[in-house]
Amino acid sequence: MPNNIKTLTFSTLYPSSVRPGHGIFVETRLRELLKTGEVETRVVAPVPWFPFSGKRFGEYGKIAATPTFEHRNGIDVFHPRYLLPPKIGMNIAPYTLARGAIPTIRKIIRDGFDFDLIDAHYFYPDGIAAWMIAKWLGKPFVVTARGTDINLIPEFKKPRQLIQLAAHNAAASIGVCSALVDVLRGWGIDPTRLHVMRNGVDLERFRPLPKSEMRSQLGLSGFPLLISVGYLIERKGHHIVIDALAKLLPSLPNATLVLIGNGPERKSLEQRVASLGLGQNVKFTGTVPNTDLARWYSAADALILASSREGWANVLLESMACGTPVVATRIWGTPEVVANDVAGRLVDQRDGEHFAAGITSLIDRYPDRSAVRTYAEGFSWNATSEAQLALFKKISAHRSAHRV
Repeated sequence: MPNNIKTLTFSTLYPSSVRPGHGIFVETRLRELLKTGEVETRVVAPVPWFPFSGKRFGEYGKIAATPTFEHRNGIDVFHPRYLLPPKIGMNIAPYTLARGAIPTIRKIIRDGFDFDLIDAHYFYPDGIAAWMIAKWLGKPFVVTARGTDINLIPEFKKPRQLIQLAAHNAAASIGVCSALVDVLRGWGIDPTRLHVMRNGVDLERFRPLPKSEMRSQLGLSGFPLLISVGYLIERKGHHIVIDALAKLLPSLPNATLVLIGNGPERKSLEQRVASLGLGQNVKFTGTVPNTDLARWYSAADALILASSREGWANVLLESMACGTPVVATRIWGTPEVVANDVAGRLVDQRDGEHFAAGITSLIDRYPDRSAVRTYAEGFSWNATSEAQLALFKKISAHRSAHRV
């Protein structure tokens, strides 16, 4: 395959056999790109160094158990270690990340895979480290902005300076929604090097399944049956969805909420449920594998996403691909995903009262589930894969021309 573009995919957000759901959106986009047959890649997905594995060490125990190499879904994936000390880790992460990864990357080149460009995901620290590695190797690099790397981390002065420098030096910057690219444009980044390439949805994995059958399998009931999917942290707004449920119950006494995910806020969320007397109406599932989510989406009447920040929330499209409409906060890229009343409702104010109103509006004029699925089919990966391929070919050709 001599004419294929060779890329090095670089990101700390990439799944492994130990953490199969971690950064699955990066893997999905890459796998869809590889389906074109015109790209070859190696993945370098560094993980923080930690001395002990085992359940008692929680998430860091899982990280420590990550293999240094694995062949995952047909792709060679390397997991070098880098130092991420407590408290000061945020400030030094780009440097330790680059230093930790470069020996593995040099070995990949020595072993015969001399890639054309670095395809990095998430601007901080990954994009900064990719910029350093690109300078050391004399390679072009591309960075994809995905959300909090542009709408949250730049609130810190030093990271913002580094992100801006990396964006100015990148061959291209990609945003998964227009709102993220608008931020980059506002920093004075050359507009010819800015690209919107939205995430798609796996229409085979996420498809409508019989609602009554899924409810029976999962032991669910109630109307409306609402689900809120994501890491249990304040930013995801699960507490707001709980408050919305409390406001719905006087008029919809059989309303039920399923919270899917784990995280540091679980205990406080359970306490909130108890204090509001919602114990019979709320179910906590813990983590559900991405491969199993279609059953839960299909069982539900609506997905509720009360996030304060989202670049492009994959759960919205996943739910809609299963025929289930959504109610979500009107932020960042979400209006690009939920563009009409078939898809769902957008809420302007992030509190229980306004989300309850949005849910009521959706239930009162509930869309046909087949129409919701058809809407989601407009978000296949084809356009994104074609845009990536064209961009990578352009960057590779430009590099070749300047070598002559």
